[in-house]
Amino acid sequence: MIEKTLDITTKDGAMETFICHPERNGPSSAVLFLMDAHGVREELKDMARRLGTVGYYVLLPNLYYRAGRDTIYGPEVQEEGSAEHKRMRAVRTKMTIPPVMDDIGAMLAFIGQQNEVKRGAVGCHGYCMSGPYALAAAARYPDRIAAAASFYGTWLVSEAEESPHLSLSKVKGELYIACAEHDKLAPLPMVEELRTLFGRAGTAGEIELYPGVHHGFAFPLRWCYDKPAAERHWERLIALYRRRLG
Repeated sequence: MIEKTLDITTKDGAMETFICHPERNGPSSAVLFLMDAHGVREELKDMARRLGTVGYYVLLPNLYYRAGRDTIYGPEVQEEGSAEHKRMRAVRTKMTIPPVMDDIGAMLAFIGQQNEVKRGAVGCHGYCMSGPYALAAAARYPDRIAAAASFYGTWLVSEAEESPHLSLSKVKGELYIACAEHDKLAPLPMVEELRTLFGRAGTAGEIELYPGVHHGFAFPLRWCYDKPAAERHWERLIALYRRRLG
């Protein structure tokens, strides 16, 4: 496995990005791995490595880079009300979809210059706050992103003018949307509304409800980690990328 951390230039600055990819049998298809609200950490890097070991060139950017280099948080960020959680929330609450789409564009430009990356289709998936970003990216860059996935994405249907449900019909690739049964950030009525809108848009893919689990179930260090559900999420994600990226 080859690993490195470098800055990708965006119109707003330098976005620190963890990259990993196979040592052999390249070039590899690129996958954009978008972080959850707790930010880039070793737990997410291990998840990126898992995708790298099955043949993908994975980019894990710090989407909080506009707020500075100190936007890497300690484990206390998981404790609501803690100093780290408050520090994270001060940055998280300012996040919106449009600037992240610019970041996606910068990453697409970057991978186009890398010899280790196979030309053609790209994948994108996000967790929690980045679920909407991944879906929006598939609509914003339909000729590049052939597969996108959202895992317990938050507020996938909202009144925001950039809400991802409004652009489902622009997606040319395949979407996979995984929702937890117990999730105050994506309650069941919202999931059912999204399912209806998904069907009307004729978008390729599926929305799957994971019964009995809570928001965050795929993260090994989270209190709600559920191994069977987490392994199912890996099965679905890798199968999606195999179908669409090779």
